[in-house]
Amino acid sequence: MLSAITTELELESPTPVAGVTVRKAAMRDIHQILALINGYAAAGVMLARTEFELSENMRDFAVAFVGDQLVGCGALHFYSTVIGEIRSLAVSPQVKTRGIGRNIIRFLLTEAKDYYLGAVFAFTYVPGFFSRVGFFQVERGALPLKAWKDCLRCAKFQNCDEIAVLRVLDATLWDPAALAPPQPDLLIQLPTPKKSY
Repeated sequence: MLSAITTELELESPTPVAGVTVRKAAMRDIHQILALINGYAAAGVMLARTEFELSENMRDFAVAFVGDQLVGCGALHFYSTVIGEIRSLAVSPQVKTRGIGRNIIRFLLTEAKDYYLGAVFAFTYVPGFFSRVGFFQVERGALPLKAWKDCLRCAKFQNCDEIAVLRVLDATLWDPAALAPPQPDLLIQLPTPKKSY
């Protein structure tokens, strides 16, 4: 699961939070990031993270601060030389709908362009938010299979209700054919539990 940005952001306020700073996360930010992400995980809208997982992936994260208060986070995770995922996007409930999510996305998109990625994708419950920052909906099966590794430990894996979105950053690096449905002989069947009646 990606995003603790909820439908409230569909009605984003025209009054942004003043003094927002977005920067790469540092190890000293781990406990605040964990508190934010795991608070949303407890509500069932994000995957819980451990300190170990966050430590391993800290270089993926960006954080938003107002003064010395962490108010948001997000991560850019690479899946190939041309595509990455924006994930773990969360904004503190006290400042939702105030542009923090957009600032984090903007920071992560700049980073993706700096690494010459052709496209980035996300899984979300709020496609309207991502649409306003240049993403469009895609079939989740067209995304890299590696992206599903986190899904395997999600309680909603067999009944996923997240929506896949994608933003092309550089058309010269991104082949739209990459979103074509997989060929039948290349299809990898994900496990499906047997229903007992």
